[in-house]
Amino acid sequence: MSSGNRPAASRRVAVILTAALAIGVAAWWYHTRSTTAPVAPDAAAAQAPMELAPAEVTTAIRRVLVRRLPVSGTVTSMLKTTVRSRVPGEVLEVRVREGERVRTGDILARIDTRSLEAQVASARAARDKSSADLEIARLNFENSQRLFAKKVLAQNELDTRKSLFDAAIAAQKLSVAQLRLTEIGLEDALVRAPFDAVVARRFQHPGGKVSTDTPLFELVDLSHMELQAAAPAAEIPSVRAGQRASLRVDGYGSEDFGATLDRINPSAEQGSRLVLLYLSMDNVDARLRDGMFAQGALLIEQSEPVLAVPATAVLNEAGLDYVMVIEDGRVQRRPVTLGLVATQDRLVEIRSGLSEGETLLAVRIGSLDPGTPVQLPDSGPAGPVN
Repeated sequence: MSSGNRPAASRRVAVILTAALAIGVAAWWYHTRSTTAPVAPDAAAAQAPMELAPAEVTTAIRRVLVRRLPVSGTVTSMLKTTVRSRVPGEVLEVRVREGERVRTGDILARIDTRSLEAQVASARAARDKSSADLEIARLNFENSQRLFAKKVLAQNELDTRKSLFDAAIAAQKLSVAQLRLTEIGLEDALVRAPFDAVVARRFQHPGGKVSTDTPLFELVDLSHMELQAAAPAAEIPSVRAGQRASLRVDGYGSEDFGATLDRINPSAEQGSRLVLLYLSMDNVDARLRDGMFAQGALLIEQSEPVLAVPATAVLNEAGLDYVMVIEDGRVQRRPVTLGLVATQDRLVEIRSGLSEGETLLAVRIGSLDPGTPVQLPDSGPAGPVN
């Protein structure tokens, strides 16, 4: 090769080397990008906090907790009776109908009294005769006593006159009692209301024949009602007479009716092992009717203001209760000690482990482990669940 061609050859070699270097650099950059690009987004996502919804967080606050026992049953009258005929005869008159109010002593019906009047007249005559016989026996005995004192009458004769006098006294008492008995029968022919009530049923009509103990009317006193409800035996230690209840009765919507626990059955029902509770209800305005259905809750216990959280915020593992508290933007597990549980309000008392105002998860979120960063909702934490 001549010396004139050496510069051109050197330039070609430089161009080739430069191209090779550029290709190598490009290949290295492409390889680096393809191997590192998928990793960066995952690493960034792992550090991103989870945004919580308002319903997923709550705040520990103080409030009054109430423990209630659900109760339900049929409302019945505490005082009701079936008025029956005390004497036989024909029903001459019925003065009341279903739904009418009656007062104590009001006449409800009248039964034929002609035979009873005859019996009274006969008994009165028998009484008068026994009274006359008694007077004669008394005079004879007094006269015998005077004769005996004068030693004119023997002792056995005096004793006989004394026996006749005693018999006359007994006969007169018997006749008076029999007269009173017939007079009572005559009075019973007028059927009267035994207490203030409402006529629930009328069983007889004028012209009907009745005998002794035939049903005539069913009377119900609506001023005092009673609810019979069944409670689990496990709740009985917390139940006592005098506790108040709030009830809602079918037909009156959301209106509340007050009731008081009056009695507790001493025995549990066989089979169900439930114990019957008897709650009394004032019904002066007679709005409640016998046989209506009512349901509500008996107030068992009411606390002073205590620290409380939703029951759904309390978790349990291996018998240990805990909550998930949000501290410095991260979820942390915190053991707690529980107190009163308000089942109906879905709240539980926290006696230790939390401070008032702390924010925590209101529900279990499976993907949130202790230490996970979270972001609270813009609207702030939700309040306790009611």
